[in-house]
Amino acid sequence: MDCHLDIFFLEALLNGLLLAGLLALLALGLNLVFGVIDVVWICYAELVMVGMYGVHYAYKGGLPFIVAAALGIVLVAVAAGLLHVLVIRPVLETAPINQLLVTGGVLFFLQAAATMAFGVEFKNIGISLGSLNVLDMSFSRARILSFVVALVGMLALWLFLTRTYMGTAIRAIAQDRQIMPLMGVDSRRIYLVTSAIGGGLAGLAAGLMVLNYDIYPQIGLQFGPLIFMICVLGGLGSMIGGFVAAFVISQFIAVGSSCFHTEWGYAVAFLFFMIAIFFRPQGLFGAKS
Repeated sequence: MDCHLDIFFLEALLNGLLLAGLLALLALGLNLVFGVIDVVWICYAELVMVGMYGVHYAYKGGLPFIVAAALGIVLVAVAAGLLHVLVIRPVLETAPINQLLVTGGVLFFLQAAATMAFGVEFKNIGISLGSLNVLDMSFSRARILSFVVALVGMLALWLFLTRTYMGTAIRAIAQDRQIMPLMGVDSRRIYLVTSAIGGGLAGLAAGLMVLNYDIYPQIGLQFGPLIFMICVLGGLGSMIGGFVAAFVISQFIAVGSSCFHTEWGYAVAFLFFMIAIFFRPQGLFGAKS
């Protein structure tokens, strides 16, 4: 164990802060979908994986990275819309376990399809942005870029939800799914738009993740549990809660990794999550049932 309050410990904290931006963006789309449609997409991390492959092959095909990333957002938004129409909508009025099972089935289908189509080897987009050195600390420029873009994406979503008619309708139907259709709000259209936006956020996260991580069919298993842990800790459906929980969890990972090893950082984060949920099962910002 080596956990001293020195420059390296501060570096770990700041790197945890940068990681939190990306984790918050990943959790934001899932929380939006749950808050509006009341359905948890078990396959959400696999949609991110699809976006990462899309960005990878678009960039390797000769497109500028910005264009490839934009295509990745569109790809995952369309995939999320199809997921809602073909998988979620038919079971929307059934028991929640049915919704979990069908999205779990999509998870395994996407993993198997990606394995068959792309193989099991790790792929890298091949873009290196280098590091930014401040004093004796080093920070990945790719992670800094991801943090900034994630904050801009979250701000854009907030402005959309608070300043547009569609955003107001989404917030209204999230507050009362039974009354709003009686007032003329087309819930089917709102649900479809929400799913597409959630997918678009996953696509944005995919474009950032390819700069930081290798791509392989099971990458969802690496980030999926973290995403759901953040959403549950913050309070399912609470976007502010997910944002705060992402920063809390990332700091536990960073401090644990600095004091022990990387694996122990994740173990400490999950331990904190279990203790927190024991005392507050609805999450930090969740309403009591």
